[in-house]
Amino acid sequence: MKGSCSVMGFGRLLLATDGSESADAAIKEALNIAKVCSSRLYVISVVEVNPEYEALAPQIVEKAEAETNEHLKSVKKRAEKKGISCEIIAHQGEEPYRFIVDEASRLKADMIVMGSHGRTGIKRLMMGSVTSRVIGHAPCKVMVVPF
Repeated sequence: MKGSCSVMGFGRLLLATDGSESADAAIKEALNIAKVCSSRLYVISVVEVNPEYEALAPQIVEKAEAETNEHLKSVKKRAEKKGISCEIIAHQGEEPYRFIVDEASRLKADMIVMGSHGRTGIKRLMMGSVTSRVIGHAPCKVMVVPF
């Protein structure tokens, strides 16, 4: 695969993760690609909140932020153990797909790696709503990893 890395353009990978089982499969895949291709790995997680939720349950939002930061740190640690250059990015807000797409554009990512389902709301039958929206708006390739 090493020879195809430059052809496929895997220099900058953006891994979108929410800590779910599906995200763990995507983490493993992104780490494998980044290792083989000597890619720079960026890991993003978005705590989905809205102003009403923040006002009514700030302690839950704080807990979710803390869990997200711990999750991101653990992914970074896994990457660094494999010798992968890794940067973590946390956001909070509505419509997580927008943050993922915006970061992919800002970073000039070659590919977004993400799971097929996440933690958000009622899951779609075939694919999570965040994943399907990222696919529809991404400025680069998107690899969807099933679990």
